[in-house]
Amino acid sequence: MKLYVGLGRDGAEERLEQRGVTRRDFMKFCTAVAAAMGMGPAFAPKVAEALTSKKRPSVVYLHNAECTGCSEAVLRTTDPFIDELILDTISMDYHETLMAGAGEAVEEALHEAIKHDFVCVIEGGLPTGDGGVYGKIAGKTMLEMCSEIAPKAQAVIAIGNCACFGGVQAAAPNPTAAKGVMDALGPLGVTPINIAGCPPNPINFVGTVVHYLTKGLPELDGLNRPVLFYGETVHDNCPRIKHFEAGEFAPSFGSEEAKKGYCLYELGCKGPMTYNNCPKVLFNQTNWPVQAGHPCIGCSEPNFWDQNSPFYEM
Repeated sequence: MKLYVGLGRDGAEERLEQRGVTRRDFMKFCTAVAAAMGMGPAFAPKVAEALTSKKRPSVVYLHNAECTGCSEAVLRTTDPFIDELILDTISMDYHETLMAGAGEAVEEALHEAIKHDFVCVIEGGLPTGDGGVYGKIAGKTMLEMCSEIAPKAQAVIAIGNCACFGGVQAAAPNPTAAKGVMDALGPLGVTPINIAGCPPNPINFVGTVVHYLTKGLPELDGLNRPVLFYGETVHDNCPRIKHFEAGEFAPSFGSEEAKKGYCLYELGCKGPMTYNNCPKVLFNQTNWPVQAGHPCIGCSEPNFWDQNSPFYEM
């Protein structure tokens, strides 16, 4: 049973053209991914080759305790739209939010997908309290389901702060004993690639998949995040840094001085202690929080809900 229209395994470029994505648009996207990977425009053809290979990666995407914001962020990628590109260049064999089917047919498709090579993407924290009874899918706890599927995958990608570190579910008092994938499934030998953020930039997710297809697993930092995307702090690349270094600070949020582009550190910005590439890769090619005038809240760091609040000061 087809879970999503247009997920055939051949002719990705032809299908993209039929759906209005020109070769130019496609290469523009590939160039953006290559740039985010630090490879430069010359690597774009490799990205294109990886995304249009006839042997596309099978992806099983599992949801746990979360808001589905990470999936929504990916779906809202533009230029070109993600449903016209990524869903036609990878084989999304299971995704509870996107699939058209339901019930036994979907569960059958899931079990069929994990018989072959696949990449497992996990979104959301894992409730572990009382045996994981606080979250169930198809009669199984989320913990049970992930414990069964993730160890069989060629690679496991934890997408979003919840999957990486527990997220808001793990914030005090954490009644469900929610944990990130590494903490919950590490004893089973699962070492995920953490695409941290709330939500993470979709380019970081796509770039990780491309790196896996072209070069193998990327280099990871001490928190299992790809150094390609999380190797520098937000502050390192923030366009407001020149004001910070000059000792100039905005005296109040929303003031005329702040509007001129002063550093938001004194307003609670967590950029100096947050590793992410937000200033380099705009969300949906449009904006990012500090550019929009709001301090960074450190959403790609562990326990940011507890450790980084209040998120700004008035």
